[in-house]
Amino acid sequence: MDDLDQKILSALAVDSSTSVSRLARRFKVARSTVQARLEKMETNGTIAGYTIKLGDVILARRVRATVLIECEARTTAAVVTKLKAIPEVVMVATATGRVDLIAELACESTEEIDTTLEQITAISSVHDIESLIHLSTKFDRSI
Repeated sequence: MDDLDQKILSALAVDSSTSVSRLARRFKVARSTVQARLEKMETNGTIAGYTIKLGDVILARRVRATVLIECEARTTAAVVTKLKAIPEVVMVATATGRVDLIAELACESTEEIDTTLEQITAISSVHDIESLIHLSTKFDRSI
């Protein structure tokens, strides 16, 4: 990946709807060059897809929480499968330390978070959870 590829990725990270023509003009290269670079990055897995990033108006209406999950040994994969079936669980990661999994929730209300936490604790191999409600986002570097 060279400098042009990095510039294209950075521009798309800011606004994934930027057209190929606009990228070409911005970086002073042919449109076909940008198109070829994008196709190459899509093929090799550098770009997995294009999406939207929700704006502050929508995000302000969502309550987010991080959930620390302890589960039985060797049941992590089964717990992840069950968590994936809960639409309010938007991210799950494995962890080191005292917890096995970290989940992020996005809900419309604290009542919905409560219901989702009940669903998580109902998973048979989950021993314990700790929930942390997000109050405000100071910055977000996610791509």
